[in-house]
Amino acid sequence: VKVKIPFGNKYLDAIFSVPEKKPTYGVILTHGAGGDMNFPHLVSLAAYLASHGVLCLRFTCKGLNIAYRTKAFKAVVEYLKLSDDYKLSGVFLAGRSMGSRAAASVIRQLSQGDDDDDGFIQGLVCLSYPLHRPKQQSKLRDEDLLLIRCPVLFVSGSADEMCEKQLLEGVVSKMKAPKKIHWIDKANHGMAVKGRATNDVMEEINAQVFSWLRENVQLQNK
Repeated sequence: VKVKIPFGNKYLDAIFSVPEKKPTYGVILTHGAGGDMNFPHLVSLAAYLASHGVLCLRFTCKGLNIAYRTKAFKAVVEYLKLSDDYKLSGVFLAGRSMGSRAAASVIRQLSQGDDDDDGFIQGLVCLSYPLHRPKQQSKLRDEDLLLIRCPVLFVSGSADEMCEKQLLEGVVSKMKAPKKIHWIDKANHGMAVKGRATNDVMEEINAQVFSWLRENVQLQNK
């Protein structure tokens, strides 16, 4: 289902992937610095989640400024929260690369304000989180991650040039939130693995994301 989400005096293009049964939980998903919501990995993940009963709303926001991307993400969260069509118990925010930075930033801002005491946001999924620029390991983009309290899943390639394995493990060890890292062996920042079919890698990512979502929803429902 295609929708346009109001954002300031503009609209963001978005697509709902809707499960057959009425969903209780949703995932808001966005892309990295390049590309848009039709990036193959996002399309694949959205279809997988919907087929497993999770609503997925993916959207395009072209800005390369992280503050702008964060504002856009917030607008989408508000839109889904107030939606009459889909009454959800909670959502997970997810993004690829720069999109995951924006998602982390939204969660940090909402948790510092008073507006997320209702627990609508259940967790964060970071696909290829860009912890640093290539070859600039001394400047880590970890400030939002260290302040987040909700569960976080990282899915990263072990050969990601923007997220060195030991550095991410170091940041994660300092995080207060419940967290998990799933390493895609030998994958780069774009999740490409030499000698491995793209679909095969996407299936691994999709299954990991879904099983983690399911665990976290169950943990909260106990």
